[in-house]
Amino acid sequence: MIGRRRKRSSPLRADSPPAEYGSTAATKEPVGDLVPVPIEREVPRFGHGSRVPGWDEAADLAKDPAEIPDAATTPVPAELRAEIEAHMAKYPDFHSAAIPALAAAQRVHGWCSPEAIIQTACVMRLTPGYLIAVASFYDMLETRPVGRHAIYVCTNISCSLCGADELLERLEQETEGDADFNVRHFECLGACDIAPMASVDGVYVGPITLSEVPTLIEQVRDGTPPLPGKQLHLRKSTDPGAARAQPAGTDPGAARAQPGAADPLSPTHSHGEPMGGGPVGPPAAIERPPPIEDET
Repeated sequence: MIGRRRKRSSPLRADSPPAEYGSTAATKEPVGDLVPVPIEREVPRFGHGSRVPGWDEAADLAKDPAEIPDAATTPVPAELRAEIEAHMAKYPDFHSAAIPALAAAQRVHGWCSPEAIIQTACVMRLTPGYLIAVASFYDMLETRPVGRHAIYVCTNISCSLCGADELLERLEQETEGDADFNVRHFECLGACDIAPMASVDGVYVGPITLSEVPTLIEQVRDGTPPLPGKQLHLRKSTDPGAARAQPAGTDPGAARAQPGAADPLSPTHSHGEPMGGGPVGPPAAIERPPPIEDET
């Protein structure tokens, strides 16, 4: 599976045969009388050697060109329609709402199924092909059925150095055979400070130890918050009272916000004299107001 730790054999050994032509193994340059040893890489391959499934599925040229689904004959859940239309209203060009609209349909159907694509295309007045192109590009939009519980394990450098590969393997073992779970690696979730971490149904959790994995999975199965003590959004601010006025002689960063305390004020300490002077010279061309035309 993508994201597993790559297994490497010893880099050089005199009695090892060279890698066969066309294999996925990489070799090092010979050193002296030592023969290069192939380095095994677990790279999944699909049709014609592709890493992406379905990219080379032939189009049926006998079919009529795809058209915008007919609103009169395409049933769309009212809540899904309202959410898609709300996303469309946020952008000057409604095409920009394709990603959040597909994400909304995915939450309803579990994945970007043909029915989900048709319903989204109907509301957005687009062809299904336009939305299929978007859904097949972004890897958080699923184009095949997956488990309803999504666990994305960050395996980028910070998390990987802190044991993310072992965490991913442990999660896979704990959920093996359970179709309700979609466990996979993720290139980067941007939460290096809680490495190794994972996104559990959209909630950032970390750092996760291997011993906590059974508890985490059981909580997800039961519908209870996963490891609430380690959820990123529940962490307290480091210094919520730093911007409040403090008594003279105290450290402004040492106090904490209290009920009924004063409204936030400017800091009471200074880091030096303010810079003096003002703008010099004429304003830049872009700052000049347009000339007023004489209407007479």
